[in-house]
Amino acid sequence: MSSPARAIPPAPATPDLLLPAPAEEPHGTVPAYGRPFWMAYVANTLLMVGIALLFRYADLITVLGGTEFHLGWIVGIGTVGALAMRLLLGLAIDHYGARAVWIGSALILAASCFAHLAVGSCTTPTIYLLRIVFTCAVAGVFGSSMTFVSARVPPIRVAELVGMLGTAGFLGIILGTQLGDLLLGTETIRRAQVDWMFAAAGLLTILSAGFACLATWGSARPRPRSRPPLWTLLRQYNPGIVLVMGVAMGIGLGLPTTFLRTYAAELGIAKIGLFFGVYAPAALATRLLTRRLPERFGTKPMILAGAAAIVVSQFLFLLVRDAWHLVIPGLTYGIAHGLMFPSVVGAGTRTFPRRHRGLAMVLVQGTWDMGQLIGAPAAGLIVEYSFLAGLPAYPALFLSVATMMTCVGVLYGRSRPRIAPQPSQIP
Repeated sequence: MSSPARAIPPAPATPDLLLPAPAEEPHGTVPAYGRPFWMAYVANTLLMVGIALLFRYADLITVLGGTEFHLGWIVGIGTVGALAMRLLLGLAIDHYGARAVWIGSALILAASCFAHLAVGSCTTPTIYLLRIVFTCAVAGVFGSSMTFVSARVPPIRVAELVGMLGTAGFLGIILGTQLGDLLLGTETIRRAQVDWMFAAAGLLTILSAGFACLATWGSARPRPRSRPPLWTLLRQYNPGIVLVMGVAMGIGLGLPTTFLRTYAAELGIAKIGLFFGVYAPAALATRLLTRRLPERFGTKPMILAGAAAIVVSQFLFLLVRDAWHLVIPGLTYGIAHGLMFPSVVGAGTRTFPRRHRGLAMVLVQGTWDMGQLIGAPAAGLIVEYSFLAGLPAYPALFLSVATMMTCVGVLYGRSRPRIAPQPSQIP
């Protein structure tokens, strides 16, 4: 079924966004999985419940009279803000410490959620500005939280810590999507329901900020030191082809959180919680079962396996006819996320010295945003113009994503990774 005014999907929030840390504490000062880690874990779980609620961001656009076209551009342009702020966030984390950036970003995120209660149109600059603030704040929270916990381990275990803290996000997705279906899982969505969604997300974010305070209590600010110019650091330590793989990952893994809602509506499926109810446990289990594999076998096989799972998932979407069919691509997508995200982060940060780890993690995270910036508008255009041309819109979208991931995967598989600088080479 199709209509000129097409439903709009949820807005992705960079569900697993993470970064490492400045030199706040030397390796071995505290256990990797001590009390600060578990307080950070609770903080990120609460935050992701709120963000997963906003996977139904598309319902706001629908209520305001928009289409997938508007959704794609709002999400894509909103990502520009986070992308532009990434490097500044990394420098701020390394200079001021994770605590200040983490708590400040959480409060700004809550304010952006509450501000959406006053949005009355999807065509004015206000909604684009709020989306930019939202994505910047999300980047700051996840970047600083991952910087904080990963500062306690050597580079070879960064992928492990990133992956384990990321499991909090999957728990949040499970709870948040079910809560979203409870609040908005009706045939007709009213504005009051959308307002409740944003209010709940804001309150959960404030609660998350409280646990962030507990996690970082007593942490020391990094020691002041002179730093080379930003461009010099990026030129000397950039991880090369891994950044391209990160962009492709952002496109592929960001697709369900943006366009699953409208694809389900196209099929007459009202609720999407089942997909994420399988996606999140699958990703969580994959993280737990494979958490030490990057240390043993390297990150490249993990990244390629994750990319292959994304490709398979695109074809499995074509099999969906009823709500329970969402279990199938949900399982493979969860496995892809569990394998790929921490491995890309680990591979992308390994060429940076520890004292610049905050910048390194922000840089790698920025590839996710770049993927969203490219992927969301492109996906919206593919769906819109395929529909206007009388072509099967979503099959065209899934085939396009599968082709892109295959090409980038082959390119990455044939590449040779950059060698991490030796201690004597580090300025």
